[in-house]
Amino acid sequence: NYNEFVQLLSDDAAKIQGARCMDCGIPFCMSGCPINNIIPDWNDLVFKQNWRQAIDILHSTNNFPEFTGRICPAPCEAACTLNINNDAVGIKSIEHAIIDKAWEMGWVKPQPAAKKTGKKVAVVGSGPAGMAAAQQLARAGHAVVLLEKNDRIGGLLRYGIPDFKFEKSHIDRRMAQMAAEGVEFRVNQHVGENVSAEALQAEFDAVILAGGAEQ
Repeated sequence: NYNEFVQLLSDDAAKIQGARCMDCGIPFCMSGCPINNIIPDWNDLVFKQNWRQAIDILHSTNNFPEFTGRICPAPCEAACTLNINNDAVGIKSIEHAIIDKAWEMGWVKPQPAAKKTGKKVAVVGSGPAGMAAAQQLARAGHAVVLLEKNDRIGGLLRYGIPDFKFEKSHIDRRMAQMAAEGVEFRVNQHVGENVSAEALQAEFDAVILAGGAEQ
């Protein structure tokens, strides 16, 4: 089969890895992280086995930790202070463990906006950047349409990464959450080809270009 083959951390192993985090005065792991994950805080919470608060802190900076916990190259671990003379803290595997437990426990739920703004926003490109932008905008109360030139949502997450590293059910699960939050998905929408920029500007109050860099 082509299924993911990742050995997940047990709760005890995650606790040990969390305990190795040194509460550095300057946490270089955070400067290594492109999305500013608050890594020492959730390491400590996993050490204390407070998984519920750990996922809240992880979600505060990262919409889709099950994506990054599988396929991020983990510059946080390269930046870890322990790397000077030891093995880095297993930050990526802790992140993976937190979000997998959150899904298992039913803690990841749709967060629809309490109040709508009446504004419409188009997000062009449905890779992780486009998906995250769409989710944040929907939660802020805007009507969001996510446009994708291919026939499925996910961008290079969907078509550029093999299943043994990243099963596509993770994207589908997040799409279901986003749909419940009010995001509309439109596929086969190649802006500049079968959809004009003028049409987008006429229909929407704002347009986000999250098309990536395939060339």
